[in-house]
Amino acid sequence: MMFDRLVTLLLATIVFLAGATCAQESKPTVRHHLVQEPAEDTSSPEVAQAEAAMQHNDFSTAEPLLQKAVAAKPNDYRAWFDLGYVYNATDRSSEAIDAYRKAVGAKPDVFESNLNLGLLLAKQGDNAEAAKFLKAATQLNPTEHSEAGLTRAWQALGRVEQTADPQQALAAYAEAAKLSPKDLQPHLAAAALLRTQNNLDAAAREYQAAAELDPTSNDALSGLIDVYGAQKKYSDAEAILRKLLASDPQNSAARMQLARVLTAEGKSDEAAQQLQAGLAANPTDPHAALGLGTLYVNAGKDAEAEQQFRLAVQKLPQDPEAHFALGSLLLHEKKFPEAQQELLIAVRLKPDLADAYSNLAVVASSNKNYTLALQALDMRAKFLPETPATYFLHAATFDNLKAIPQAVEYYQKFLAVDAGKFPDEEWQARHRLIAIDPKNADKYRVKK
Repeated sequence: MMFDRLVTLLLATIVFLAGATCAQESKPTVRHHLVQEPAEDTSSPEVAQAEAAMQHNDFSTAEPLLQKAVAAKPNDYRAWFDLGYVYNATDRSSEAIDAYRKAVGAKPDVFESNLNLGLLLAKQGDNAEAAKFLKAATQLNPTEHSEAGLTRAWQALGRVEQTADPQQALAAYAEAAKLSPKDLQPHLAAAALLRTQNNLDAAAREYQAAAELDPTSNDALSGLIDVYGAQKKYSDAEAILRKLLASDPQNSAARMQLARVLTAEGKSDEAAQQLQAGLAANPTDPHAALGLGTLYVNAGKDAEAEQQFRLAVQKLPQDPEAHFALGSLLLHEKKFPEAQQELLIAVRLKPDLADAYSNLAVVASSNKNYTLALQALDMRAKFLPETPATYFLHAATFDNLKAIPQAVEYYQKFLAVDAGKFPDEEWQARHRLIAIDPKNADKYRVKK
C-alpha cells in the first residue's frame, strides 16, 4: 500500500502501568461530635432535649427544638453546632455550613466546629475557605479521641492544600503521620502527591513506609510498583509482584502487572507465560487476552494476536483500546473494511484516542473513503503535531478527490519537512506536482 512506509502502524502496546493507582483517602463523612459542655451550661433546655433525640437519629424532633434554642439565644454555639449536624445529616449542606459558621462565630476555639465547617466547605469545593477552618482546628484540642481527631484535621488540610500549596499539604500529611504512626493514609496521600510532582524517590519512601505498616496494602504496593516502573527499577517491581503472587496465585491484577513489568524488562517469553497462566485460570479474562495479543503482535504471530484481540473485544465491547488494537492489527493484515469498522468504534468510545485517527486515515484511504480519511486527519491534528507522513497522506487524499489546490499545498508541505526521510514518496510528490502544477514544474525538479 502507498502509505505503508509513511504512517507507522500504531498497534496497542503494553505500557508499564501499576494498574490501580493509590487511592487517596476519600473525603470523610462529617460526623457529629458532641461539644464539651462548659462548667456552667448556658444552653437552652431544648438543646439537651434535641441531643437526646439526635442520639436516635430523630432529626425531625431535634430540628424544631434547636431552631427554638437559637431563636432564644442567637449566640448559643452548642445549639448552632447541633443544628449544623442535623442539616448535614438531612442533606442540606448550605444550611449546615451556615449553622457551623454561626457556631464558630459564637465560640471560635471549639475544635469540632472548625473541623466540621472545614470538611463541609472542602466537600463543596471551596478549598481556600476550608483551609482556614481546618488550620484553626489543627491548633485546637478535640473534646475526645484527641489523636484521631487531630490526625483527621491534618489529613483534611493536606487534601485541600494540594493544589494551592503542595508543600503545605506535604507538611500537613507529615503532622498526621506523627500523630498516628500506625496509620497508612498520611503516607499514601503524601506519596500520591509526590508522584504527581514526579518526585519519585520521595514518593517511593512514603509508599515503602505504608507498605511496612501493612505489607498487604494494595494501595501501597501498587503505588510502589508504579514508582519503580517510572524509575525503571523493574527488578524491584518484579520482586514485589512475584511475592504477591506467591501468597495469592489468583491475584489476576498482580499477574497482569507482572506481565507488564516483564515486558518492560524485555522478558517477552516470561510475560507471555504469565498471561497464559492467567488465561488458563480464567479463559475469558479479556485483559490477559489483550496483553497476550500484544505480545503475539510483537513476535509477529498475527493470527494468534487476532484471536486474542477478538476475545478482548467480545468481552470488553466498550473498551476503546481493545477495538484500537484489533483495528490496527486488521489494518496491518490488510483487512481494510473490518479494520475501519473497529477503528471507528474506538474513536467513538474515546474521541481523544489520537493514535487511532492515524490508522483510521490510512485504512479509510485504502477503502477509497477519502472524505473519512480527511476527517480522521483533521481530528488527529487536534491532538498531535503534523508529520511528513500526515502531510503526504493529506496530499494524496486531496489528489484522489481532484482537489488540486489543496493537493499542491500539502505536497509542498511534505517536501518542505521531509528532508530525505522518505525518498520514494518525495519522488512521487515531485512528479505529481509537476503534473498538477505545471507552471511551477521547474522548481519541483531535482537539480543535478
